[in-house]
Formats: sequence, C-alpha cells, structure tokens
Amino acid sequence: MSFLSQCTSGGCGAKIGPGELRQLLAGLTAAADPDLLIGFGSADDGAVYRLTPELALISTADFFSPMIDNPYIFGRVAAANALSDIYAMGGTPLLALNLVCFPQDMDKGILREILTGGAATLKEADAALAGGHSVYDHEPKYGLAVTGKVHPQQILRNDTCQVGDCLILTKPLGVGLVMAAARAGLAPKEALDGAVASMSRLNRYAAAKLAAFPVSACTDVTGFGLLGHGAEMAGEERTLVIDADSLPLLPAAYELAAAYYATAAGQRNRNYIQDKVSMAGITPPMEEILFDPQTSGGLLISAPAEGAQALCEAIRRDDPAAAIIGQVVKREKTPLLVV
Repeated sequence: MSFLSQCTSGGCGAKIGPGELRQLLAGLTAAADPDLLIGFGSADDGAVYRLTPELALISTADFFSPMIDNPYIFGRVAAANALSDIYAMGGTPLLALNLVCFPQDMDKGILREILTGGAATLKEADAALAGGHSVYDHEPKYGLAVTGKVHPQQILRNDTCQVGDCLILTKPLGVGLVMAAARAGLAPKEALDGAVASMSRLNRYAAAKLAAFPVSACTDVTGFGLLGHGAEMAGEERTLVIDADSLPLLPAAYELAAAYYATAAGQRNRNYIQDKVSMAGITPPMEEILFDPQTSGGLLISAPAEGAQALCEAIRRDDPAAAIIGQVVKREKTPLLVV
C-alpha cells in the first residue's frame, strides 16, 4: 500500500491557514526577554535569541505529511524546507533534531528511508543531526527543529523592505498545483521532475550570494503562497507590485491551473489574502498560481534597485530560475498589486 494514500494532505499545503493561525496566536503572551530579538509576536521565519553582541541563535521547526510517494525524496524535501528558515534570515544552520510521527502498523523500512533522505540533506547543508523525537500517529509526518547562527547586526527580517527596492524570487512557482496533479497520476513527467528538483534544492546556494549585496528584507515562500508571504513583507506602509509575466513557473504549472487543479490550502490562502491584493486583468490560472502553497519554495528577496540585477545574476548562476519579479512602492490601496 502506498504510504502517501494514508495522508489527507501533504507538504506545506497541510499548514494551518494564515487567517486561522493569526486568530489562534492573538493575545498570547510570554515573559519579556531583551535578548529575544525576534519571537512569535512577529510573523518572521524563525525566532532569534542573542547570546553575545556578536552571536545570536536562530531557532525554527517545520514538519508535515508527505506530498510524494517516495520516502527518501520526502525526507529530503522536508529537511530542505525546515532548513530554509535559517537561510531566509541570513543565518547558517548548525544542528537539527528529527521530528517524526509514524503509524505503528506501517513498514518501518519506509521511516528508515525518510530519515535517510533527511540526513542526506543535512549533510549537504553541513549541519549536524543531533537527535530528535518520535511518536506513533495515524499518518506519517516528518521534519526538523533547526538551530542556526547569525550576527545580531546581520539578521534579515521579512518585513523591512524599502520603497524603491526590487523583488527577486529564486525558485519557480506551481509546486502545489503540480503535486495535486501528481497525486491523481496526471502530472506530466517534466512537471513532476521539475517540482521534485525544486523542492529538494537547498536555499543555501541563493542565500550565500546575499552577503555580497545590500539586502533590505528576505523570506521564504512556502505554505502561504507568494501573495501570503508577500503581504507579510509589505507590512503596513508599503505595496509590493508584482509583474505576473516575470514570474518563474514550473513546467505545465499554468496549464494545470487552467485545467482546474487546485488545493485546499490555496483556497485558504485566497480566502485570507484576496482583500489585500489588487489584480484586475490577471487570468484565473495565474491567480491560482499566486495563491498556490509552495513546499520548500524559493527566497523572496527585497534589494535596493541599484544592485538587484547583479544580485539576481549571481543567484542565477546556481539557481537559473531566479528572476526580478517586481518592486516596492509607497502604500497604495492594498499591500499587493499584481499587474
């Protein structure tokens, strides 16, 4: 029996929607600590705790149920996705703990393959595997709790973009749509291969280019889709203007969206963000791509215009799909404008 068949949803599409999550977190309080530089009070990618004036730790956790019926690849993708938060904040991963949920009656060889895939990705990231925690559950889930390091003055936030910046996206969109089609056995091979390669690829290589260029803000595009994470980047005072024609797409992603493939998480994203975006004239398939949840998606980078093209070209040497997709302007009617 397929281990994927026991899962009702998978990848970052399994995340609780942004609207529900905001309600759940509203009003929660914790003890104040001046060394907690970034906590759950913001919507940033991870928590940051200062140890010394020159050293801070980044802490993040991410896990989900499988989106592909290959345990080893699932392990690689889940690990790459969890590590991504560290890279998005300008940090370097140090160590990780496995987070495992697994059915008691399922072949444990499947779990071994998942863990082997995760360990291979951690090795690629030069991060240590330091242990973990496992429980029995009715469906398999896997991910990592990751600790990284960053200089306190070099943290990249997700909401500090500046008017005049250009926006760079480092990976193609459409993962959720392609994997929805794959689940039905109807994804073209080129599309599925492209999605697997994109999800498995570490954001390490794109993030390594950032130190040599001025960067205002950075986040990774995952379960809330490009528009959900873009709205977090825009904040209260700016608008992100996104050029739909410049967006890098996975092979067949547009055609699958036109064939009405969609995900429940994409609809949750639409329900939450549709009042925050203006996109008159954008085709329905492109709308679906904009709301599509990405598993282990690329980095969304906001960088000053004078260096953005050079930064994009540097990233493109290792991540050829990277593209300048828009710009940051003063706040208009909505935080997001797609043209």
